[in-house]
Amino acid sequence: MASSPAPAASTPGRLKGKRCIVTAAAQGIGRATALSFLREGASLVVAVDINKEKLKTLEGIPGIVTKNLDVRDGVGIRALAQEVKDIDVLFNCAGYVHQGCILSTTEEHWDFSFDVNVKSMYHFIQAFLPSMLEKRQGSIINMSSAASTLRGIEQRTVYGATKAAVIGLTKGVARDCVRNGVRCNVVCPAPVATESYKERCQDLEDSDKDHIEYIEGKLMGRLATPQEVANLCVYLASDEASYHTGNVFTIDGGFCL
Repeated sequence: MASSPAPAASTPGRLKGKRCIVTAAAQGIGRATALSFLREGASLVVAVDINKEKLKTLEGIPGIVTKNLDVRDGVGIRALAQEVKDIDVLFNCAGYVHQGCILSTTEEHWDFSFDVNVKSMYHFIQAFLPSMLEKRQGSIINMSSAASTLRGIEQRTVYGATKAAVIGLTKGVARDCVRNGVRCNVVCPAPVATESYKERCQDLEDSDKDHIEYIEGKLMGRLATPQEVANLCVYLASDEASYHTGNVFTIDGGFCL
């Protein structure tokens, strides 16, 4: 019998007074995390997303400021860093899932995937890290995947390459900042029951269908919820995770076993 989803975090105040930025905040894991940061006492959550219409659903919520921005826009990101200062938590959640093997991956697919999944993190970290270093305090959380150095996934060649790069980026930033009060960790989920995941599974050629059958039939019996990943991000953003840096947090229901 499948177990029930874990409840949302219920102890408010772990992020009291913290100022946070979340990319891809309009839906899925990003949205669940942005709202969880707010419930946990964050004084500000900057919700960044390229989807202007979906971002509107967060407008008017006290404590949330929305920003319609393409995460590939380095100039726009640097401008945002000048506009919103003293950030305590940066959650790089934005990503793109490419379907295809190496032979079907075009150079345009490769470049777009690395720009969205990796270079965007370079832009955000480079823009917001200096103020964290100045006050010797901050938590950076990067979104990777079980499809990375952890496991090879069918038809996910360039995606897995980008997510492996995110792990390397995280460890490099963590090592550079280890004596300066800034932590950097990486979250690696297996497939999560998000809107975008459900959309991909409408494609009969998409390899995610096999992953669903494997997880539901042989492992936990269900996919993770966005809230379960958000709960982990709340922990990593909080002072409770003060001794974690450069660590890879797999949240996969046994997918990598």
